[in-house]
Amino acid sequence: MSAIVADLHVHTTRSDGTIHPEDIPRLALDHDLVAIAVTDHDRMPPWDRPINVREGVICIAAIELRVESHDAGRVDLLGYGLRQTDELADEIERLQRDRRERAQQMGMLLAEELDIDLDVDYGVGVGRPHIAKAVANATELDEQTVFDRYIGDNGPCYVARQVPSFETGAKLLKTACAFVVLAHPLRYDDVNAALALVDGLDGVEVAYPYGESVDQSILDEFLSTRQVIQTGGSDAHDEVSIASAGLDHDDFEPVARRLGITVD
Repeated sequence: MSAIVADLHVHTTRSDGTIHPEDIPRLALDHDLVAIAVTDHDRMPPWDRPINVREGVICIAAIELRVESHDAGRVDLLGYGLRQTDELADEIERLQRDRRERAQQMGMLLAEELDIDLDVDYGVGVGRPHIAKAVANATELDEQTVFDRYIGDNGPCYVARQVPSFETGAKLLKTACAFVVLAHPLRYDDVNAALALVDGLDGVEVAYPYGESVDQSILDEFLSTRQVIQTGGSDAHDEVSIASAGLDHDDFEPVARRLGITVD
């Protein structure tokens, strides 16, 4: 197996990760990565330019955006080589406002359901992991149990987000990014419907830490009939997970070319 040189799906404290953005180059070097992308949920990246070199590491400005599709339901899009546009900035502001309001509603529901006081920072980037951690701190429940019992998609304290349509989200990202791909296609309930969305994008995330129980043959068959950009990453939310999945040198080369990057 070839060594991973690019992890193109990483989250920081700017959304629901525990990795500080300033630590990204060091962590990339620790894992012998040539390139890394910060893909925080509904947030502009921590760098002003689409491509940034920090401590010799290629740091790619990116974003993960959840959208509502007609046939596949809610899916995630990843945009790479991101430049801020007024339209995307306005949508991010709306999404962050919705995130804060939604988190506050879930916090109130949980406080009533469990008869507890919650200490939550309802600031920019707040999400369910922050709520789950606050509940775990206030009770004997662990964070996963909080998700499973209360704030999972069908939980009694779950509140849905108001996300853009697939068409709106794809248009916003295509205008702002070098290219846009469908994230982790095998995680969706209707994989075929999700993969059909790739025809309206530039590509799809192929390398991903699904685990051994996931059958990737449907994705392999899909890719055999299409010439699209293939990305990959760990979806890391903590330092331990970085480079658990990603692209080797040969697979990263076409991605780098699309971004205007020269890889030795």
